[in-house]
Amino acid sequence: MDLFTTQQGINDVLLRWIHIGAGITWIGLLYYFNFVQAPFMNEVEPEVKGAATRRLVPRALLWFRYAALLTFLAGATIIIIKIAESGVDLLGGTYGTLILAGMILGTIMFLNVWGVIWPKQKIVIASAEATATGGQADPATADSARRALLASRTNVLFSLPMLFFMISAAHGSNLFGEATTGAKTIFWVVFAVLTAGIELNSLAGLTGGLKKPLEKVGTVLWSGVALLAVFLILLIVLWEA
Repeated sequence: MDLFTTQQGINDVLLRWIHIGAGITWIGLLYYFNFVQAPFMNEVEPEVKGAATRRLVPRALLWFRYAALLTFLAGATIIIIKIAESGVDLLGGTYGTLILAGMILGTIMFLNVWGVIWPKQKIVIASAEATATGGQADPATADSARRALLASRTNVLFSLPMLFFMISAAHGSNLFGEATTGAKTIFWVVFAVLTAGIELNSLAGLTGGLKKPLEKVGTVLWSGVALLAVFLILLIVLWEA
């Protein structure tokens, strides 16, 4: 079958199917954690929260982190093959700009999962296991839970422009035309400053006024919409330059 024996079948169908399927699982669980589980944990009794932390959360996190890993690896493989086959310039045309922006946001989100959310959640889960058997809670639990929350909320914020860039690269890059080198430079400077600022705000410390918008899901969603709007306006204005 050409699906399994040709490069087009492997890259354009099988790898994309894996990438999209794993991505749906990853982002779906991200939204579950933020829109469903987090409010539930804030409302239930301590014993219910403890039982959920010990039994439900580890299962959800298992699917969550490995879906993120599979999404990242499949996406990286797709773009490597595409560069090797057709010489896609990630810093050149409009497709390259859109897909690279999506890749950067997706990579940051992936690193947040494996570098922040999962390590911090392991501390929270271990502490819940200890207290369930009569032991002492880990004093680092509150700090770890908050850092995991901030990273998770930040991933929700990034997910909106990330999905836009990924979808637009494959299905709408021709709508933006082309831009000058100077226009692209402006886009990337603004993109880098905003993206780095939001990520550093999540990682650096636990307090501060700029972290308060991450406390509420509604604010995070509107922040994601605002970030997407900024990027979209830049594309519309600069790609007409």
